[in-house]
Amino acid sequence: MPELTRRRALGAAAVVAAGVPLVALPAARADDQGHHTPEAPGTPAVSGTPAPAPAPFDEIYKGRRIQGRTVTDAGGHHGGGHSGGGHGGGHHGGGYAVFVDGVELHVMRNADGSWISVVSHYDPVETPRAAARAAVDELQGARLLPFPAN
Repeated sequence: MPELTRRRALGAAAVVAAGVPLVALPAARADDQGHHTPEAPGTPAVSGTPAPAPAPFDEIYKGRRIQGRTVTDAGGHHGGGHSGGGHGGGHHGGGYAVFVDGVELHVMRNADGSWISVVSHYDPVETPRAAARAAVDELQGARLLPFPAN
């Protein structure tokens, strides 16, 4: 039997994915001002309207302090060192920053509304809080190191 290579595995996955039917997106509803909002919190916005920012959080999870909050460009994310807080909105989190023990955990919102982090990149979750918790689980007590930005 031939050895399974990355190329063969990716080819097989592409064949399988091509045969999977597309799933219908959940319907959106209009709010009082006529803006479309997704029905479920993890679903993406429709009609080009950006999804609402997730709620901020600050908690202790398995002995680690995890935080999440919206950020603005005023924090200056892409230049200089870590200041323990106000990073800018120029990253993949779409104006939302997540921290583990004061160190930024880089997060990204996927097109389907799910979230991933640099620590658990292949395990999408519903919220940035869940991404922070998954990172703590993956770190298994290790310290999160600052991730150099561009």
